[in-house]
This record gives sequence, structure tokens and C-alpha cells, in this order.
Amino acid sequence: MKILGIESSCDDTAASVVEDGRVLSDVIAGQATVHSPYGGVVPELASRNHLLNIMPVVDKALEDAGVNLDDIQGIAVTRGPGLVGSLVVGLQFAKTLAAARNLPFVGVNHLRGHLLAARIEGDNLPIPKFPYMALLASGGHTGIYLVENEVDITCLGQTRDDAAGEAFDKVARLLGLGYPGGPLIDRMADSQGPKEQFPQSLRQRKSFEFSFSGIKTSVAQRVAQIPGGPDPDQVLAIVRGFQQAVVEILVRKVTLAARSKQISTVVLSGGVAANKGLRKHAREVCDLNDLELFAPPPKRCTDNGSMIAYAGYLALQAGLSDSLDLSPLSGWPL
Repeated sequence: MKILGIESSCDDTAASVVEDGRVLSDVIAGQATVHSPYGGVVPELASRNHLLNIMPVVDKALEDAGVNLDDIQGIAVTRGPGLVGSLVVGLQFAKTLAAARNLPFVGVNHLRGHLLAARIEGDNLPIPKFPYMALLASGGHTGIYLVENEVDITCLGQTRDDAAGEAFDKVARLLGLGYPGGPLIDRMADSQGPKEQFPQSLRQRKSFEFSFSGIKTSVAQRVAQIPGGPDPDQVLAIVRGFQQAVVEILVRKVTLAARSKQISTVVLSGGVAANKGLRKHAREVCDLNDLELFAPPPKRCTDNGSMIAYAGYLALQAGLSDSLDLSPLSGWPL
């Protein structure tokens, strides 16, 4: 079964063709240069650029897979959660295509796509077995999920305020580093030198919740304390300390959840899971606690079409589909 998957929940327009769970193509058109002057995603601009990008991206995904629309047997698209204007573009395109080609159609939960991405075959990486404990950390979402199988996924705790990726972007903006902040901070933090110390909210609580607004405020206060603003060495010290604090609390909470539920496998997912510092620290802590760690390749951590196509393939294979009057959902908890 060949499935075309379309993702447009935020600012990346993505499409992928998956055949029986294996990725044949995966195309992404990003908008970093569009939103960089504003230090974050501008929803209206995101929607406009999805309109420009979606047709070329889908055409390229089909071309890369060596197929045409006659070969496609189902359409999957992100229904939510996400920016409504962005979701509408992908959803309407997918519904129109499904109607025109008389193909089965399914709306996919973006979070489910991330949480199952580590099980996509074709990257020459081991595949985690069920059940597993997953950390989902991205620009819009941060939470811990018990993934028992493709269907049964339970949220054990999530952020009370900012998502981890959102905190990275806001701190990068405070320091004048540019956008997107996550990759910039990760590269800068991978250097030797002193580190500023920042608080880890909810560290001592045995809940699986997060809070990142406090560390963002602490960074802002530290920057304000430096006359004339931080020099390059001070910026590096702040960046190193900030990343360390965020990475440590993310890993602490997901491994705590795994141990408390007697789950031996931990999976990293979401855009922040591409962070090298997070992967390194997670590996060290999991090794110390006899936990097996899995993480998709970075290209499957950030928003992509293959995770939507894969989740859609599982749904359509199980006989599930949606009607063409499906509407987008800005919020859609699992």
C-alpha cells in the first residue's frame, strides 16, 4: 500500500510517500528565512507560504518516490494540533486530491506521528519494540507519553507553560542569536568553557510535568544584569548553562517515568530530539539506568511528511478513514 502523507502544522510544508511502512521519499520546504526577521513563526506568513510550497513539494515527493498519483492508494494529512491557517492549507489540498482520485483519506494527529516516527523502517537503525516511554519535545509541545502500541498512547505529563523548543527560540532571541534558536544554541553549547547556572523548574517533583518559563525569565534577568549586554564569552556561558539545564530536566523526567512504570525502553521524539546535547546526555543516563534508548534520525525528529504518511498507513491498513468534511484542530490531545 502506497500512501501519500502531507504535513503543514506550522511552518514546514512536507510530503512523503510510504509503501507498506517504508519511506520512498520525504520532501520538506522550510520557511526559516521568511520568519527569521521576526524571531519566530508569523502564522499569516506561514499560511501564505504553504500555499506557494504545497504543490511543488507534493510533486517532488512523487517524483523522488518514482511514482505518480495513479500508484497512490491513500492520502494522509495532519489534522492537528497546530496553527489553524497552516493546517487548512494541507488539509484542503489532501481532501481535494482524495476526492478527485477517489482515494481513502485520513487525518493524522501530529503528536502521534512524532511518537511513532522511531518505528519507521528504512534508516538502517534499530526499531524500538512496544511498550516504550517517549519524550516528545518540540517548538509547540513537550510531554511524556507511554506508548503501548500504535493505538494506545497515554500522556503522563506535559509542560505547564512554554514548550522546550519555544524556550530555545525565546532565549536565542534574547541573546540576539537569530532564528530558529534550537540548532544555533546546540552548536554553540557544544564547546568547552564556563557555564552559567540556571534553575530547573519542578526538578524535585516526582510528577512528569515541565515548566520552562522560569528559565527563560532567569536568562532575561541575567542578560539585563550585564552592563552593555553580554560579550561573546558571556553569551557562550549563558548558552551552555541554558542548554544543560533544559537537557537535564528533559532526560530526568522521561527516565523517571520509565523507571516508575517499569518500562525498559526510552524514545526521543520531536524537533528538540535532534539536539546533540540532549541525545548525548540521554544516552549517558539511560546507560546508567539499564534503559535502552532509541531516537529517529534528526530528519525524522523535526516536522516531516514521512511520520504523517506512516501513521496514516497504519490507520488505513486497520480499516480506518475519515470523511471529506473533516475540519482542522488547533488543539488535539492524544
